[in-house]
Amino acid sequence: MTAFRTLDRVDVKGKRILMRVDLNVPVENGVVTDSTRIERVAPAITEIADKGAKVILLSHFGRPKGRDPTQSLKPVAAEVARIIKRPIKFADDCIGEPAEQAVDAMKPGEILCLENTRFHAGEEKNDPVFVAELGKLGDIWVNDAFSAAHRAHASTEGLGHKLPAYAGRTMQAEFEALAKALENPQRPLVAIVGGAKISTKLDLLGNLLDKVNALIIGGAMANTFLLAQGKNVGKSLVETDLVSTALEIMDKAKAGKREIILPVDVVVAEKFEAHASSRVVDTGKVGVTDMILDIGPRSIEQVISVLARAKTLVWNGPFGAFEMEPFDNGTAEVAEAVAELTAAGKLVSVAGGGDTVAALNVAGVADRLTYVSAAGGAFLEWLEGKRLPGVEVLRVE
Repeated sequence: MTAFRTLDRVDVKGKRILMRVDLNVPVENGVVTDSTRIERVAPAITEIADKGAKVILLSHFGRPKGRDPTQSLKPVAAEVARIIKRPIKFADDCIGEPAEQAVDAMKPGEILCLENTRFHAGEEKNDPVFVAELGKLGDIWVNDAFSAAHRAHASTEGLGHKLPAYAGRTMQAEFEALAKALENPQRPLVAIVGGAKISTKLDLLGNLLDKVNALIIGGAMANTFLLAQGKNVGKSLVETDLVSTALEIMDKAKAGKREIILPVDVVVAEKFEAHASSRVVDTGKVGVTDMILDIGPRSIEQVISVLARAKTLVWNGPFGAFEMEPFDNGTAEVAEAVAELTAAGKLVSVAGGGDTVAALNVAGVADRLTYVSAAGGAFLEWLEGKRLPGVEVLRVE
């Protein structure tokens, strides 16, 4: 694994730690409705505080255009305090006098949350003046927000050039999980790539084909591959302009002796709605008014048999319209099989991406895989083989 600077390399006692976390969580009427990201980073926050550091939390929230009270981090900071069971002070700005006074008043072991970094245009512009203003508040920068590491913003990358920079424990766990899955995996290595469109995952498919032994394609993007094979897909979501691209991907896989697994049977319906009348058909027998909304039982068996031979799995994207019955079955059954193989010590399973995490939660198995990334876009870009600004700045030179 590539070496990164971690907290094992530094003594934080008595130091002011500018800790970049991702507190961009769903909030409705001032109440956090999903605290997953907070729960993930909570042990990392308390570890640094317990070592006698002054912990200063930095995060963006939403997409405000200037200062916007509806986009304040204050209610989120209260939720962090509830989860870690410790008081957290709050400063109503992230730079300037309010922030400086709040930091100056801190004692070792205390935690302070600064206001939304995106209240300042300098955050997303990675403006050196704004970076310098933030940098004055700390002695060390700890980046523990992998989910924001694909952005070269002031608090996610700029500070890494201003202060001694280290990966937090949550970031470190993400590095280790992804390295286990892609950099030095146990083989056979299998990837599941689902979702709606090939066009949004061309880089991902290209990079994975160079690494995996088998590629399982699901979701609506499989429809384009089926169409490329000359099969009718009815009224299904499909990218007709990318049929030639699908053929190129299949040719590349064949040339590289990579196996591509496509559905052999599918669940179809004439209406895309919950509990719609549906039936299972072979992929060569989809009617002109049918929509493909999930994989069928033989496809599920095929996928599970491939996974049973695998040692490592990378998963991004569901198999069907998992949000509604009866089109959630394919994703749910595969998810359960992955969880059982993982529990039996037969499979290292790493999954990520917004829809994937949601699907695993619906299936009730998110906590039974080896690692589920909550990073979304950053996880996808890592799988695509791209270098992430917030990660690069942490590499050991």
